[in-house]
Amino acid sequence: MLKGINPLLNADVLQALRAMGHGDDLIIADTNFPSDSVARQTVLGKLLRIDASAADVVKAVLSLYPLDTFVNDAAARMEIVGKPNDIPPVQKEVQKAIDAAEGKPWPMISIERYAFYERSRKAYCVIQTGERRFYGCFAFRKGVVPPDAE
Repeated sequence: MLKGINPLLNADVLQALRAMGHGDDLIIADTNFPSDSVARQTVLGKLLRIDASAADVVKAVLSLYPLDTFVNDAAARMEIVGKPNDIPPVQKEVQKAIDAAEGKPWPMISIERYAFYERSRKAYCVIQTGERRFYGCFAFRKGVVPPDAE
């Protein structure tokens, strides 16, 4: 255990988050997402796991991971098939975690299911959560950490 680091963040996840650079995508997926097969196509090439709810995993990750401020799709959710404007409770919980991490309302765009799969395959890595509710799948684009003087 380390001070100041959320205990959900295991060594493999910490290494991946540290290795990622500006513009790289991170996928946080529910238990129904084809995480293993998609993860094999990512830059990292292997699946990472954190067995907790999607909101808890997002909270832990965003405690260290800066979101990209140069794009409008730094936070994204998989939209419900046939109901792109519906936002289920799992996505509302994650939106609250994003807003809390950023200290302000932060827009989360929706991505059609198959387009989300495509973005996921091009991502740096996939973290599969223990989330069993449907549509607990999210993409986060990494931003930058400014110098201390700024």
